[in-house]
Amino acid sequence: MYQILEKQDLTPVIHLWRVEAPRVARRAQAGQFVILRHGEEGERIPLTIADWDREAGTVTVVFMQVGATTQKLSMLDEGDAVDDFVGPLGKPTEIAHYGTVVCVAGGFAIATIVPIARAMRGAGNRVISIMGFRTRELVFWEERLGQFSDELIVATDDGTYGRKGLVTEPLKEILERREVDRVIAIGPTVMMKFSSLTSKPFGVPTIVSLNPIMVDGTGMCGACRVEVAGETKLACVDGPEFDGHLVDWDLLMSRQRAYLDEEKASIERLHHRCQGGCHRG
Repeated sequence: MYQILEKQDLTPVIHLWRVEAPRVARRAQAGQFVILRHGEEGERIPLTIADWDREAGTVTVVFMQVGATTQKLSMLDEGDAVDDFVGPLGKPTEIAHYGTVVCVAGGFAIATIVPIARAMRGAGNRVISIMGFRTRELVFWEERLGQFSDELIVATDDGTYGRKGLVTEPLKEILERREVDRVIAIGPTVMMKFSSLTSKPFGVPTIVSLNPIMVDGTGMCGACRVEVAGETKLACVDGPEFDGHLVDWDLLMSRQRAYLDEEKASIERLHHRCQGGCHRG
């Protein structure tokens, strides 16, 4: 069992846990993830490692309520525990002295980009960070990311905070005005796709962290397969980070939609069997 030592509600739907997991903490690096499970028949949930403390033996993760499982997780509190907390999984981010690195994060992927920005800054890079959210209510960790950024831009889709618009707009402006050596874009699939399309004409290497459906995290199930440069890769063991200019985005998004359609159909079948008496958050 892995105890939750600290819980923070970063927004009404985004939550932080600091979990006691010394073996994971000892080996964790920026860009890696864990798979956690709560309950004997609980769903396996992959979450990127947001922070770690090797001395204290703790790992920090952030998640957003989007369905039944994350709704149940959000109800756990300090002192509670989850059954499984497996990791660190995946390959860590390649950290080196590139020069100027632009870190682009959308939504709760801010928690993923912070340790990467910290590591890039520690390697002597100039770090420019762009944070994107749907609305002001979902903004979190602005000050934290700012600590590791030479320049920080905040954007919201509806203009309720920072500048109005998508993250690709300030990204393009930065690429037009100065030399950039690397772009790291993490967030919703569509955001990573268009960030990659934005940087491609400038010839700037662009790294994305893919989030396909994942089951075991060891490459055995094959659910997280993606096409990169015409080759099949497994996000859990070959990634999760890949060259954004080589990802088959249309295929990835098609597979994600197919899963969501099947999940919706399963919920509808369940509701039909329960004659309207069941509820899924």
